[in-house]
Amino acid sequence: MSLYTALRHFADSYALAMICVLYLTLCLWHFRPGAKPHVADAKHSIFRDDDNDDQ
Repeated sequence: MSLYTALRHFADSYALAMICVLYLTLCLWHFRPGAKPHVADAKHSIFRDDDNDDQ
């Protein structure tokens, strides 16, 4: 078996499965219960330096 064939087999099967698992993990990471304070902080971070004196 050549190196190309071995790497191609790995990329077609195991690497694809690992990438899918990583993608789902990163997408669902924000919905875990412990992430609520971090999500709220990120949600309001764009208004942190907002001054109402510009009117």
